Amino acid sequence: METLIGLAVGLLLGAVPTGAGMHIRSRRSRQALEDRLAEERQRLEEDLERNLLRREQEIREEAERKAEERAEAREAEAKKRLEEVTERERESREREEKVIRKLEALDEKETHLVERENRLEQEKKDLEERGREVDRLEEERKKRLEEVSGYSLEDARKELVAVLKDDARREAESYVREVEADAKARAQAKAVDVMATAIQRWAGEYVAERTVSVVTLPGDEMKGRIIGREGRNIRALERELGVDIIVDDTPGAVVVSCFNPMRRTIAVRVLEELVEDGRIHPERIEKAVKKQQEAMDAEVKEAGENALMDADVHGVPEDLVNIVGQLKFRTSYTQNVLHHSIEVAHFAGIMAAELGLDPVLARRAGLLHDIGKAVDHEHEGGHAAIGGDLGRKYKEKAEVVNAIEGHHFDVDAISPYTPLIHAADALSAARPGARREQMTSYIKRLEELEAIAGRFPGVAQAYALQAGRELRVIARQDEMDDQGAFLLSRKIAHEIEDELTYPGEIKVTVIRETRATEVAH
Repeated sequence: METLIGLAVGLLLGAVPTGAGMHIRSRRSRQALEDRLAEERQRLEEDLERNLLRREQEIREEAERKAEERAEAREAEAKKRLEEVTERERESREREEKVIRKLEALDEKETHLVERENRLEQEKKDLEERGREVDRLEEERKKRLEEVSGYSLEDARKELVAVLKDDARREAESYVREVEADAKARAQAKAVDVMATAIQRWAGEYVAERTVSVVTLPGDEMKGRIIGREGRNIRALERELGVDIIVDDTPGAVVVSCFNPMRRTIAVRVLEELVEDGRIHPERIEKAVKKQQEAMDAEVKEAGENALMDADVHGVPEDLVNIVGQLKFRTSYTQNVLHHSIEVAHFAGIMAAELGLDPVLARRAGLLHDIGKAVDHEHEGGHAAIGGDLGRKYKEKAEVVNAIEGHHFDVDAISPYTPLIHAADALSAARPGARREQMTSYIKRLEELEAIAGRFPGVAQAYALQAGRELRVIARQDEMDDQGAFLLSRKIAHEIEDELTYPGEIKVTVIRETRATEVAH
């Protein structure tokens, strides 16, 4: 125990100096640390001051640079504005000089005008003086004439007027007779020319629009297949169908030409079937023709039966029914003949009932009145006479046959049904919308004529007259002289020759009008 106490006391006595030493060393370390911190603070303060000075210098330099740039920009802007002001001043001086020159020219013109006005005033005075002198001389001449002739001026005037009236009347009568004779001769010649022209134009239109049909093809390569090797397909088609097939350079189409409307219709249907099928050879053509002919026969019979039913006509022989059905494929002035015949039957029946006649007989005669048009391409003579022969062939009543033959008054009427059918025929043809002219090509040609003239400079208006046989062009008077009008007519005529196809001649007349207008106050 004692031993332990001694040991503890020893340790305590030894630790006291050790703790004092450690305390002294700690103070010295803290002092050194404080000194280093003070030095570091001083160093940092010096660096911060140097950085502040450097940054201040940079800011000052940057500010000076921006100030110089702004000064240069302001100087450039000022220079640009100065140049603009200088340019405007130059333009202003030029305009001022132009105005001065114009004013000088106006002053010079005004001077000339004043001089001219003075000259005109002097000439006016001279003319007035000469006029007074002429009046004086005229009075003296009249007095001398009266003294020499022994007539007063009024008596001489009356005598002269009477003589001139007699001479003028005789000359006028002679001239009128000559004009009348010439007008009659010209009118007759013109009438013949107009009739011939009308016949020629209508015949051409009929052939072009009533005897041909166009079949549309999917492509031009189909034309070669229709023609076939060495033309065997087209020959087979024309032989089987009895039509002319025209394969020309018209894109995507061929033309079927035939006066028989049924054959033409069958041909169109056969071609459409072959084109759709794609197989075209003589054996296939023969089968297609036979098929379409059978379909056509059935369609004709059905059309005839429906027409008889619509017109309430019964007891017609089967062969005559088929002939009635063929009228479906005939047109007259673009009016379907079958529909026209049904209308005539109804009109005739209504009027017959009003007049106390037999409406059944009237409807029968009305339905059959144009029956000859179904076969007029196979027989000679007019359709009325052919229809009368058909009526007699199928044992129709005499009143019906006479109405068919005489509905155009080609034969004398033996019953009131004949003039009745004539009236019903006229009503059906003349009612609004029944018939229309095929004027598409006609209007197109007139528009093309006027359009050709309108392309030339100096043309005010252009009018196609006399069914397109004359083109009258109104020229602007201020853009063209008389010689220019002659040249314009020649140019338009050459242009028409190059662009259009037309029968006969087209007369081009250029009119350049000059008008002088004055107002009397």
